[in-house]
Amino acid sequence: MKRKAIIAAICAAATMAYAGDFIRPVSNPVLVDSPDVQTLVHPVFIHQAHPDVLQTTIGDVPAGGDFQVYAVQLEVAFNDSLSLIAVKDGYIDFNPDETLSTESGWADLSAGLKYVFMRDEDMVASVKAVLEIPTGDDEVWQGNGDGAIDPAVSIAKKSGKWQFNGTIGGVIALNDERSSMIYDSWHVSYEAAPNFYPLVELNHMRVVDPGDGGARFDVHAAGGVPSIAEFEGGDLVNFGASNADENEDFVSLAIGARYRTCEAADIGVTYEFPLTDEEASLMDYRITVDLVWRL
Repeated sequence: MKRKAIIAAICAAATMAYAGDFIRPVSNPVLVDSPDVQTLVHPVFIHQAHPDVLQTTIGDVPAGGDFQVYAVQLEVAFNDSLSLIAVKDGYIDFNPDETLSTESGWADLSAGLKYVFMRDEDMVASVKAVLEIPTGDDEVWQGNGDGAIDPAVSIAKKSGKWQFNGTIGGVIALNDERSSMIYDSWHVSYEAAPNFYPLVELNHMRVVDPGDGGARFDVHAAGGVPSIAEFEGGDLVNFGASNADENEDFVSLAIGARYRTCEAADIGVTYEFPLTDEEASLMDYRITVDLVWRL
């Protein structure tokens, strides 16, 4: 009853009905959102388990454990075509089993603009540019370098009960303490029952310019991780690893669903796992849970 009362309160608090019925992708929330412009609050929880060992230049290093992320993304629509977006923030609780240090702290902050350049009843497309500011805590792999600029183009298309989304973008490091990457993410969903959308999402990241491998994140392996890791950290973490081109591609598959509780709100969940070598990443598996509350 308490859960139903909370959902009812969220739905009743919305000041305006949702203008469309495109659903938002769930996985890869730092880099991917809906191409539509809306005003919303978007709480996100991530639980990510680490592989038992990680590939490095000195051999396989024991790791294991996990991290949790507690975040709230925001979007404020200025009109039907332009919005301000805040896409990265929150608190990270990092709990490895071996080698690395158990730490917690704040993530970097990222914000920017999104602009819809095409819209009709069954399709919407937009571009965005986001600036990541290195305000986070070194202990949880944040705050390094001068930040990054993340441009992207996104499109969503409906066909009957099907929806297809695609996002192509980049992470452009502003100095060599971070690696630069390109990425693409793809979403397919189907309204299997009223307001219930099973979904599949494919995420790909490719390192195009490795970092300098300099000493940083000093509480972990005396700052040596960027010089020995043979991969990058993914959407949330950027080591600036000089050997990241040894495993330049990371691909993952997410399976889950989104449920629309009312015009104002829906919830989503995915289970995500690597299709590339899990030991050349920080991901054994990831569970993402979110709430999209449109205002």
